[in-house]
Amino acid sequence: MRRISAQYVFTSAGNPLKRGVVTAGDDGTVISVEDTGGDLTESAGTEFYNGIIIPGLVNCHSHLELSHMHDAITAGGGLRSFISSVRDRREAQGEIVTAAAERADREMHDGGVVACGDISNDTVSFDIKKKSPVRYLTFIEAFGSDPLLAGARMSRALVVAADARKSGLPGDVTPHAVYSVSGDLFTLIREHITSESVISLHFLESDDERVMASDHVEKALELSCLVSRLILVHNTVIRPDEVEILAREGNIWFCLCPSSNMHISGMMPPVSLLREVTDRIVAGTDSLASNDRLDMLTELMMLHDAAPLIPLHEIIRWGTINGARALKMSDTLGSIEPGKKPGLLLVEPADLVNLRLLPGSRIRRLL
Repeated sequence: MRRISAQYVFTSAGNPLKRGVVTAGDDGTVISVEDTGGDLTESAGTEFYNGIIIPGLVNCHSHLELSHMHDAITAGGGLRSFISSVRDRREAQGEIVTAAAERADREMHDGGVVACGDISNDTVSFDIKKKSPVRYLTFIEAFGSDPLLAGARMSRALVVAADARKSGLPGDVTPHAVYSVSGDLFTLIREHITSESVISLHFLESDDERVMASDHVEKALELSCLVSRLILVHNTVIRPDEVEILAREGNIWFCLCPSSNMHISGMMPPVSLLREVTDRIVAGTDSLASNDRLDMLTELMMLHDAAPLIPLHEIIRWGTINGARALKMSDTLGSIEPGKKPGLLLVEPADLVNLRLLPGSRIRRLL
């Protein structure tokens, strides 16, 4: 058993606790959380840290299988150019893809990630996910704008889904994006999702998407009626009226990946706009094809820098309990509460007066 305290404890289950104390069992299960009111009495056996304790982080959007594309795609080319580059560079020797995915998985774990929603178009990352200490939910992605190929694309996705089940990896078939999935393929996907499914959708990442398709909100609403959770990824150019309409659905989550957006188009998602309308905001790193590293703390720092009036503990919630809820993992992860096993991370250094992250802030795993 360990008693752990810090200048602040962000439980993601309530307000920050000044010099709160977390008691955890040997297996990492939280036994108790004590609000000392800032008056921590010294006692033998209490570990004290000069930073902020937070729960383990939840990355709601990544592509492990694209990790071999690190530094391969020039920044600033826009979405169309990025999609073309990914298509041209996706194929590589199996051992190269696997080695890069293994490094990416370790990087996420070392950076405090305890759970991840990961896109898979094939099975190359399955052995890595199966063995990883990170808890994965796999989105088995289907795409194809040619209706004549819808059957073949769906058959391929179902083969990948069957292999995921054999590997013990939970997940569902999910559409890539509105612009990249034909009507026929959407119909087939709908036939293979259920009211318990959690799916994702790349959504309004750039203005190019409005040219390629016009029914983004309608498709999202249609999908949300069929599933338990729908995670809309990117939302970089989403409009206020669209946020209002989509946020009325209680099962739609908005995932922000700022580093990726800046790499591809040089645009930040509308953080303040989304937060004014909904609290169902989560965060992700996207892939190493569009990011220098899979560091969730960096993503949260960018979001806080873009909307500095939002309290830091609320931003941390986006990367912890909100992500766990979106991925249906909040039974054990996402918040520091008795009975949960969320992992405990120390963020240091930090601005402990204004409660802000610093450029040099880093994660250290405590549990």
